[in-house]
Amino acid sequence: MSDASRNPANERPQRDAFGYLCPVDSRWADNDVYGHINNVMYYSYFDSTINRYLIDQGGLDIHNGSVIAYVVSSGCDYFEAAAYPDALTIGMRVDKLGNSSVRYGLALFSENESGESGTAKALGFVVHVFVDRDSGRPVSIPAPLREALAAIQSPEK
Repeated sequence: MSDASRNPANERPQRDAFGYLCPVDSRWADNDVYGHINNVMYYSYFDSTINRYLIDQGGLDIHNGSVIAYVVSSGCDYFEAAAYPDALTIGMRVDKLGNSSVRYGLALFSENESGESGTAKALGFVVHVFVDRDSGRPVSIPAPLREALAAIQSPEK
């Protein structure tokens, strides 16, 4: 079992396994020559979802804040292809919240004709380490960000 899919019996999660859901528009340019969304785009969707949440819910100041976050690890398992013009949703949760780091669980869902999505088409993870912008050294996650992250933390496994 890969690191990205550490869940019971390697099951594809449902939307309700994630505390934050973010709609994402697929674009024509996201498709590759095989006619589906290229794998590198999933990481872009994940990154945008994480940062949207941190800015909106945790008050992260990406331009002037003294604390920023670096991606130090990531991975993704792909179960089923998505393709433009699919309406996509990224599910996000916190799988592990440390002093200066956080591991996010992320999944990509695609809406079907009835407007509902079933299981995840992809399951990934991203690890952020929060650092001082000037020194690049790890720092404790600031309280507003920690509170926002704790709000979507998954139950202990």
